[in-house]
Amino acid sequence: MTPRLRLAGMLMRLGIELARGLWRLRAFPRLNAQQRHRAIRAWSRRMLRAARTRLQVVGEPHEGACLLAVNHVSWLDIMALNAAHPTRFVSKAEVRHWPVLGKLVAGAGTLFIERERARDAMRVMHDMAQCLRNGEQVSVFPEGTTSDGTHVLALHANLFQAALSADTPVQPVLLRYLDDATGAPSRAPAYVGDDTVMDTLRLIAAGEPVRVVVHYLPALRGQDRRQLAAAVHEALSQALQEPVQAR
Repeated sequence: MTPRLRLAGMLMRLGIELARGLWRLRAFPRLNAQQRHRAIRAWSRRMLRAARTRLQVVGEPHEGACLLAVNHVSWLDIMALNAAHPTRFVSKAEVRHWPVLGKLVAGAGTLFIERERARDAMRVMHDMAQCLRNGEQVSVFPEGTTSDGTHVLALHANLFQAALSADTPVQPVLLRYLDDATGAPSRAPAYVGDDTVMDTLRLIAAGEPVRVVVHYLPALRGQDRRQLAAAVHEALSQALQEPVQAR
């Protein structure tokens, strides 16, 4: 099959799944938390398959309230994390206005932050801490932007204040995108700089299937947000140097 035909098939399957997601979202008010998590996980796994991406999970998510600190590579990141273990997310406010996907992300309980407004950042910190006190898990991308996945950018320490305020641990989570056949790093899903979603889809369609590895690292605690940020950065950077076992 040519890349062009493969891309057309991907777009058709992704469109079908987006429509199914919007339809399923209408039932969310009638579902309990466990039912919503099952629905989100199932839909996210179908989205990954539609994007020629296979999920591999390494390690175990922390049980109970926890702030998950994740490196950020692609627009597929949220789907990958929800396919492994659904949580609440903190995302930039622009995502809310993305066509179709923004509505789905909002419907899943995402907390949106306008980073350029200090007062809004304080509001979101309060909301995050309250979610954690309520026993929920919240995922953040503390790099504040995406990378190509070959290294971990500097982390914004202020996002770790919610975990300190709620007295909950922080679990580093490393995302890696690989060529599923060879295990070599794949840049195809990377959403960096001027890259668009369509650019990533073209690259995925043109190459071999992708494997996304969601690696849950041991949870950490600290007394200071900068200390926590440094410890998370070190844990993610070290894990990034380790080989991934084929599966």
